Amino acid sequence: MTPFVSEHYFGDLLAGVDEAGRGPLAGEVVAAAVILDPKRPIAGLADSKKLSEKKRELLFDEIKEKALAYGIASASIEEIDQINILHASMLAMSRAVELLPIKPEHVLIDGNRLPPNLPCPAEAVVKGDARQAAISAASILAKVTRDRDIIKSAEIYPEYGFEKHKGYPTAAHLEAIRLYGITPIHRRSFGPVKKIVEG
Repeated sequence: MTPFVSEHYFGDLLAGVDEAGRGPLAGEVVAAAVILDPKRPIAGLADSKKLSEKKRELLFDEIKEKALAYGIASASIEEIDQINILHASMLAMSRAVELLPIKPEHVLIDGNRLPPNLPCPAEAVVKGDARQAAISAASILAKVTRDRDIIKSAEIYPEYGFEKHKGYPTAAHLEAIRLYGITPIHRRSFGPVKKIVEG
């Protein structure tokens, strides 16, 4: 018996959408949209934050293999600084839906807000990544993609420890910013970064 619930049945072409990376001080915000194939169920789907990194990586490959369709998109650091992280997250989610090679019949968005300009009816689902399988799958695609991107940045800026904290405001990350300044991947509009930049 599946632990995922949906108040309504929307047919097979239901897309789940989620984002990763609203809280970090560095890196893009990444979103994914997934239409699962009901004939090819995926065991172990859950909120990406509650899964181990190894489990996320395994599910990432399985989701990409078994899903009817998926789209992964981002909003840039510049866009985050220009329009704020909330609007940048909505933009990334809209882009992920646009990238779906199959048009969904309905979209379920994790959270309590809907991105603008979606191509079909949509519903916001609070804690959707723990309640709806397609949103869980989207959360995994978004998080793994974002983590991989930020780990690549760790190779360019090794003194910041991005591979450990993934850009989140840990004590070690804040100390690195104080010691070495900011990098091009830091979000200048975020309070802790802004405070250090403005001295």
